[in-house]
Amino acid sequence: MALNRRDFINRSAATGAGVALAGTAGAVVGASPAEAAEQHGKGHGHGHGHPKTFSLRVLGTTDLHGHALNWDYFTNAEYDDATHNDVGLAKVATLVEHARAEKGHDRTLLIDAGDIIQGTQLSYYYARVEPITGARRGPRHPMALAMNHMKYDAAALGNHEFNYGIPLLRAFQDQCDFPLLAANAVDAKTLKPAFPPYLVKEICVRGARPVKVGILGLTNPGIAIWDKANVQGRMAFPGLVEQAKIYVPKLRALGCDVVICTDHSGLDGSTSYGDAIPYPENASSLVAQQVPGIDAILVGHTHVERPQTLVVNEETGKTVVLSEPLMWGMRLSVFDIDLEFDRGRWHVTSVKAEVRNANTVDEDPVVAKLVRDEHNKVVAYVNQVIGTCTAQMSAAESTYKDTPIIDFLNLVQSDTVKAALAGTAYADLPVLSEASPFSRTAVFPAGPLSLRDVAGLYVYENTLDAKLLTGAQVKDYLEWSAGYFVQTAPDAPVDVTKITNANNTPDYSYDILSGVSYDIDIAQPAGSRIVNLTHAGAPVDPAAQFVLAVNNYRSGGGSNYPHVATAQSVWSNSDEIRNTIIAWVQAHGTVDPSTFGGDEWRLTRAGVPLFS
Repeated sequence: MALNRRDFINRSAATGAGVALAGTAGAVVGASPAEAAEQHGKGHGHGHGHPKTFSLRVLGTTDLHGHALNWDYFTNAEYDDATHNDVGLAKVATLVEHARAEKGHDRTLLIDAGDIIQGTQLSYYYARVEPITGARRGPRHPMALAMNHMKYDAAALGNHEFNYGIPLLRAFQDQCDFPLLAANAVDAKTLKPAFPPYLVKEICVRGARPVKVGILGLTNPGIAIWDKANVQGRMAFPGLVEQAKIYVPKLRALGCDVVICTDHSGLDGSTSYGDAIPYPENASSLVAQQVPGIDAILVGHTHVERPQTLVVNEETGKTVVLSEPLMWGMRLSVFDIDLEFDRGRWHVTSVKAEVRNANTVDEDPVVAKLVRDEHNKVVAYVNQVIGTCTAQMSAAESTYKDTPIIDFLNLVQSDTVKAALAGTAYADLPVLSEASPFSRTAVFPAGPLSLRDVAGLYVYENTLDAKLLTGAQVKDYLEWSAGYFVQTAPDAPVDVTKITNANNTPDYSYDILSGVSYDIDIAQPAGSRIVNLTHAGAPVDPAAQFVLAVNNYRSGGGSNYPHVATAQSVWSNSDEIRNTIIAWVQAHGTVDPSTFGGDEWRLTRAGVPLFS
């Protein structure tokens, strides 16, 4: 039965139920090699001969983040990293085609675990510069073009799907030929699903009833914090475990023989936002452990490669197989599921998973051609010259030194907040600013500055907020940030590649503050490292008030910094910080590092500076 895409989406959202589709995934035209081998010498599962067996394959991607092609819009070249990964849907499409050919196209499903429409200048362009408006008019989103061609069956929503607001997300949803699933994205007033919770696919089997596969989509509760401005009062985001306990039994009641979850949530139960909301950020392992009836989980959100992780369900004792295929289309997860037909129904007998590497194949020429016009338009956009820089500024040392390029970012944010507060009750308060070394490869060259040079300094779609903090809270904030460094004895050798990222803290969770001067003594334990904290040449008064220019992710509780999430907001802006930086350069024309910044912070050991 064919069902119009828009009817499917609208009916699902209105009724709060998933829609069971009899798809073409299992239409048996001719036996695949795998099917022929399975059926040779087998009976029909009715007590005559051996039980009938069948196998199917589920392919999974996650955290594509706007990567349609193997291209880095910030370097204007093909993507490459230290381990020579390739990225993009054009590469993934080749892996998918190979995996389908091995198993049989009609017994293979393709799903995604979210974060599709944010992350590159390609996706930014079709959200902000030439925004998509729906399926019937305006530009087509390149990610929808590629994924529709690849015949995705379903995708879970990621938290970054909400970065550009719900109307843009709805426009993308309208352009997709597959459902965007989120059982735990609900209407804030009715608590009914705002998106389809699940999809049921039927895979036809010769000589036996079809195999029903239920696909449950779960997104991240942190959306309520990270995109508060876009979702507050409109949508709510309950926990993954709580919603899975509702919908997995429903899928089993619908006769599903196999239940797959696609979760935009990591494995380990950790949370970056403290107790701001009661649901863990990374809950996929908890879903496997606490919700009976799940066979496999495609994991997303954390950008790590986990080919196969096994979690035992505490109620049934059954092993659940989880797999996370890195990010940006670098890997493809492959779940192989074996079943046996016995006493009138299919039973899963084994599940195994692996990942396949996109750098082992060529790009799919059809997918590449589908998005080439959109790609070329964005390349021209990011390479336009918007200003000049008097000297090269690099972020390469920004994780352990005070560098002009981070000082510049803080200058722009401080200037923006100061201008916004002019004439208000907060106009006379000193403005501090936080910035993180998001990209160690960001560079402003000496001479002409292109838009991509500037955009490469700020690789996230964060917006700017201004929070009120006391001097004591500022010190607490800096102490938390300084936990990024590995404690190093005064006489120990210093290797700059090993003194950062303590406890696997990512660079984006390390904040550098402007407007105050301070030392970080890494000979001391975390929590006791900030010394010589001054403002305007005098020690910071613990009771003094400051305005902190802070990105919305951190302001909402991201990385669990103290005080800032609950602090009073005195101003906020809906424009991306990246745009604010670009506009500053366009307005001023010249970036001159000799006119701003300076040595505001430094690393020391027992009071001795580590670097000159």
